[in-house]
Amino acid sequence: MARVDVVMPQMGESIAEGTITKWLRNVGDEVKRDESILEISTDKVDADIPAPASGILVEILAIESQTVEIGTVIARIETETAEAAAVSEEKGLVGAEAEAAPAAESEVQPAGSPIAAEAAVEPEKGDGAPGVPAREERLRTRSTPVVRRIAAEHGVDISSLSGSGVGGRVTKRDILAFIEQRAAAPRGLPPGAPGLLHVPIHGETLEIKIPQVVLKETDRVEEMDIMRQRIMEHMLMSRRISAHVSSVHEIDFERVAGLRARLKPRFERDGIKLTYLPFIVKAVVEALKAYPVLNASVVGRKIVYHGVYNIGMAVAMEEGAGLIVPVIKNADELSLIGIARRAIDLAERARTRQLDPDDVQGGTFTITNPGVFGSIFGTPIINQPQVAILGIGTIEKRPVVIDDMIAIRHRAYFGLTFDHRVVDGAMGDFFMTKVKEVLEAFPEDA
Repeated sequence: MARVDVVMPQMGESIAEGTITKWLRNVGDEVKRDESILEISTDKVDADIPAPASGILVEILAIESQTVEIGTVIARIETETAEAAAVSEEKGLVGAEAEAAPAAESEVQPAGSPIAAEAAVEPEKGDGAPGVPAREERLRTRSTPVVRRIAAEHGVDISSLSGSGVGGRVTKRDILAFIEQRAAAPRGLPPGAPGLLHVPIHGETLEIKIPQVVLKETDRVEEMDIMRQRIMEHMLMSRRISAHVSSVHEIDFERVAGLRARLKPRFERDGIKLTYLPFIVKAVVEALKAYPVLNASVVGRKIVYHGVYNIGMAVAMEEGAGLIVPVIKNADELSLIGIARRAIDLAERARTRQLDPDDVQGGTFTITNPGVFGSIFGTPIINQPQVAILGIGTIEKRPVVIDDMIAIRHRAYFGLTFDHRVVDGAMGDFFMTKVKEVLEAFPEDA
């Protein structure tokens, strides 16, 4: 027998943690592979998490309402050794052998479990040695990595807070409530002064000089929420890692507009609203096949050329909640109606926070469409670890010169941002020329 770890999954590029809302199975229950065993919630997504293997749920390491970082082990399943090895090979999960070591102090057992019940009888004292703190004090001051990071960013001494967690442990909810109360407290507005903002990026700390801002009595000062901070970190990380270069091309959409008008009734009979996106995805896939370096990732000094065409599409959440990028998997294998159906499904589930973990993973190239909000064109930031992102400007009728005559045509500007470490300027333009050629001569039978 062996044990397979259940970990908090990555639910989006800018999401660093998730909250367990409900366990659907208890310790001792038999579970089947891919059967939902718990529900989680993040700032953008609510999802059921499936069991990575069949077996017995032998440990639950994170309780309901607890917030943990992605990659954190939250449960363990005891299963046959062969299946554990298969899971490790397929998904990269690390299964510990049976008779694993007892849970660390920082791991909290669910209420009602033998360990939780024993701990609740009497708080553990120090071991008697001078200077050794009691378990209650260690829990309160150590807390979780997420809480410690938030405390460091806002200059809060965790040991000064009274936590609501086990043994007085300070939870994410506690620290955020404290920061919110502190920000709302009446106080004079000090003049802004230059300083340093320390942003954690991939285990390192990036120092950013804060410009001076002179505050006025009419100004309102708010702390960034956690989601906005994660977006900031992800964008700064991308700008720091990749050498961003942008190129803008104008594309004639007259042919695609005509095809869309003719195909819309047939798609509507199947309950599908046909937008321009499926045509663009088709063209992008053809261009990626012709210029595979844009369907790649950089790992150190190596270039990974992906053998699949998984197209991420940025979806705007409710106002102020940022974007999430669900992925159209194996887009090269889908027809126009297949891409349309998949895109509609992903967008609807993104906006209602119903995406699955797999829906936001594995993208190899991203498309973002600020044109739906009226933007003429943009130069988006690369979605790491990819090497390029395509921004779609608004598609509208414009007067253009064709054969020395003025004509009204559907036109749009496409802005490609690429990583100049591996994509040369000429290669980026070759890619965009291919996208343009496909769209302007789009086949009838796509």
